Amino acid sequence: MELMKTLTELVSAFGPAGDEGEVSRVIEKLAAPYVDEISRDVMGNLICHKRGTGPKVMFAAHMDTIGLVVTHIGEDGYVHVGPLGGIRPAEALHTPVRFKNGAKGVICADAEADVSKLKSADLLIDLGASSREEAEKLVRVGDAAVFDLPAARAGDRVISPYLDNRAGCLVLLLAMERIGQTDNDLYFVFTAQEEVGTRGARTAAWTVDPDYGIAVDVTPTDDEPGAKHRVTSVCGGGAAVKVMDSTVICQPQMVEKLMCLAGEKSIRAQRDVIRRGGSDGGPIHLSRGGVYTGGISIPCRYAHSPAALVDLNDVKACAELAAAFAESKLEKEC
Repeated sequence: MELMKTLTELVSAFGPAGDEGEVSRVIEKLAAPYVDEISRDVMGNLICHKRGTGPKVMFAAHMDTIGLVVTHIGEDGYVHVGPLGGIRPAEALHTPVRFKNGAKGVICADAEADVSKLKSADLLIDLGASSREEAEKLVRVGDAAVFDLPAARAGDRVISPYLDNRAGCLVLLLAMERIGQTDNDLYFVFTAQEEVGTRGARTAAWTVDPDYGIAVDVTPTDDEPGAKHRVTSVCGGGAAVKVMDSTVICQPQMVEKLMCLAGEKSIRAQRDVIRRGGSDGGPIHLSRGGVYTGGISIPCRYAHSPAALVDLNDVKACAELAAAFAESKLEKEC
């Protein structure tokens, strides 16, 4: 699997929270050669199962993205929108967007608006329409828009919208490709609606009922300009092994297991602590009677902006670590 080609295909697929069908079909095609069965649930989670007789392991990477949803179309043709997930208005301003039907526009705001105090409610989309009637031929209330920018490579690094969390989806696909012989019963779940409250992971974890859960997502970095050391991972530092975020404190034995595997397999790794923000690990570890839960994260600069950045070497390290855990000797109790 060629990294850049696959990642470009993933980030190009339409899939805002609640409408993940297109990206789900792309992932299904890529995953099919490596698993025994693929299914979907009511929430839209894509569940890829590689059968085994041992403990049940659920890897989760959310496939949905943030976006904007049409709330009103003005008489002047400008489209009023609301957020799907954590949109940062000032960063989104003047970014090209596209809708599922192919309509395109650009995010704008009132010329008198104070950009430093901009709120999601201040954002509009300019479709190039001069009237409501013209705009209504292009979009409807309830339609969702996503950033419409290409992925670009900068040395070993990639700059692209929606690396949160299409980079995590790539990690699971690469891990599937790498996994050799194992008795573990493996579920690779590409979850829906993470950006609006980790909703898909909640139902998927209940259905799969795993013994172990691994959330694969991006994590903020401590090497952006002016970093305040509120997080611990750095871009290029390898796979970030989750210790905690605001939704989960990973069991120490899970952290130790992942760090030991990284050492044994000579996989570059670092510890991941963030004070704010969560992942699918939150609902997974609370499912039913509780699940031994860890996290493998890709350090990502400028997440939720139209131009995030990750290091492809970190992506590879995360895939190697996920595969190592999938192949490892596991017990019903950690």
